[in-house]
Amino acid sequence: MYIESITPAELEKLEFASFPGKIHVIDNVGAEFNRAIAYLRSQKIIGFDTETRPCFGPNQPRYGVSLLQLSGPGKAFLFRLKTLGMHRRLCSLLSDKKIIKVGAAIHDDIRGLQKLSEFQPGGFIDLQKIVCEYGIRDKSVKKMTAIILGFRISKTQQLSNWEAEHLSESQCKYAATDAWVCREMYIRLMNSEKNPLPEPEVNQKND
Repeated sequence: MYIESITPAELEKLEFASFPGKIHVIDNVGAEFNRAIAYLRSQKIIGFDTETRPCFGPNQPRYGVSLLQLSGPGKAFLFRLKTLGMHRRLCSLLSDKKIIKVGAAIHDDIRGLQKLSEFQPGGFIDLQKIVCEYGIRDKSVKKMTAIILGFRISKTQQLSNWEAEHLSESQCKYAATDAWVCREMYIRLMNSEKNPLPEPEVNQKND
């Protein structure tokens, strides 16, 4: 059974953790892109997330999706969409109902990707929509991770420049971790007993 929510003080006590596997940054269609698609297609469940360059003022342009992150248990792939584009094989993967893609607040992520290339999403699961079935009220990735997996993830790179010429090691680790923890949380929940929140609390949002 999981706790409903976690306090900042309780979060502070947890150890930091991040994606432990190999991270691949892909910015063109070539051998590494082909290997990435083959690996991801071999998985039953993959973690999903996107990153967009932040906009800090009203006069700044609104940026499109910069990065698509897809993670298996041991490998995470960061697709740089500004140079790669939404390749048809990526669209096909994201449309495949047989491969489960797990993320959090995925509606905006999918909509951002569809602006680059139209596709019909298939096999997506939004953690924010299912955690209430396990008695969890908190909806942010950071808090859900703490409650379900028992560790802290860093969010320091969240507002960094995702369109920089080269992504830093910290950016890569952050991006891979966000996708990976969604996969790990889903697997943990699928092996947990349900304990639904009382009906009035099901729709309650919490950061």
